[in-house]
Amino acid sequence: MYLGLDLGTSGVKALLIDGEQNIVGTTTAPLDVSRPHPGWSEQDPAEWIRALEEAVAALNVAHPAEMAAVKGIGLSGQMHGATLLDRSDKPLRPSILWNDTRSYKEAAELDADPRFRRITGNIVFPGFTAPKLNWVRNNEPEVFARTAKVLLPKDFLRLWLTGEHISEMSDAAGTAWLDVQNRRWSAELLAATLLEEGHMPALVEGTQRAGVLRAELASQWGMDHDVVIAGGAGDNAASACGVGTVKPGAAFVSLGTSGVLFASNDAYLPNPESAVHTFCHALPGTWHQMGVILSATDSLNWLAGVTGHKAGELTGELGDELKAPTGVVFLPYLSGERTPHNDAVIRGGFIGLSHQTDRAALTRAVLEGVAFAFRDSLEALRQAGTELSRVTSIGGGSRSGYWLKVIATALNLPVEVPAEGDFGAAFGAARLGLIAAEDADPIAVCTPPEISSAIDPDTKLLPAFEDAYCRYRGLYPAIRGVSL
Repeated sequence: MYLGLDLGTSGVKALLIDGEQNIVGTTTAPLDVSRPHPGWSEQDPAEWIRALEEAVAALNVAHPAEMAAVKGIGLSGQMHGATLLDRSDKPLRPSILWNDTRSYKEAAELDADPRFRRITGNIVFPGFTAPKLNWVRNNEPEVFARTAKVLLPKDFLRLWLTGEHISEMSDAAGTAWLDVQNRRWSAELLAATLLEEGHMPALVEGTQRAGVLRAELASQWGMDHDVVIAGGAGDNAASACGVGTVKPGAAFVSLGTSGVLFASNDAYLPNPESAVHTFCHALPGTWHQMGVILSATDSLNWLAGVTGHKAGELTGELGDELKAPTGVVFLPYLSGERTPHNDAVIRGGFIGLSHQTDRAALTRAVLEGVAFAFRDSLEALRQAGTELSRVTSIGGGSRSGYWLKVIATALNLPVEVPAEGDFGAAFGAARLGLIAAEDADPIAVCTPPEISSAIDPDTKLLPAFEDAYCRYRGLYPAIRGVSL
């Protein structure tokens, strides 16, 4: 048996698979996000441990014999979080999360240093870890002075599980301290933020062994004392392992809280000017590119909250047949945007409202606005040298067939829908646990799921969607000067 643990923003998920990769059981324990000031987003690392224990305990109750047979554990987690520890490995403050934008000034200062784009292959985004450390140094100097280790969220869980300070390439690539091409920490970039390699965890590949489960936990959970912990992956690379996006040309579109258009590569292909993320993949000798939008299902959930209707109710009243855009345009910049704008202060809006605009028109505009944001990412990937022929859909938003039709037509690409199953980050983490424990072939393990259907672009509506996308593209510069 093999266990995947995924530390998300809203909860910790535990997923158990057998040697044939059948899912035996899954549990989730919730997490809350603290937002003490506008643009801030934090979590207490102790809550991560509480949620992990809760999720694992529930699996143990439901499947005690299978949990006793666990040989490998893989970790996945939200990326970029700055988790600062003292010399006793105690957190010095709440972890600053991926969607926290307080360090936008520090990010711009680091990005102006040409070494960062040259060595990392990426823009220094406000959500990345390095500018957060500069913010702490500027605003909480006593915390910075006491910082002995900087860990990413999932690697704080690894420390609790194993007692070791270890990370892996895919997550480390999102810090702005990794030499992404050579897959190692950059002493030069660390020094630029007044840190040293000693502040960082050791690095392994996501498929390698990265510690063993502490004997105390193994006894508590009824497991053997030689359970291997895999390097694991950041959440998007773990999802790619789960859905089999590990070979060149494979791609997925993820409709989660944020949105991701992810493409696997067998070469390092940086193009920071396009605002595409170029990161190490979880598998050795592979990289990936991805465009990231900050509010995907978050945009629909926001509309649901405003209208007092559940998200499924909003999409359900649209019917099954795709309709042409109405002229109402939604800009999904509720918390800023990454690809392609790298703009932490831009905010969203509706354009083209009239007396005839009803709730369904607003819903359609939101779905289309998110799809057009994915189109922005597709164009950025093309600019970075990656062409896609189709994408696989994952994430909670992909349960809406209407939304997938919108995305297929906005991208002018077929969208493949996996057969029923869970192919997300926790499943990918469990696969990485299997690979590390058994020294298995990553490509043989990380196979794509069976596809139940493919949604093709609606050729009749392609011109209307293209016109609507052009309007969408013209609105960012129009509102940029008036966003606060």
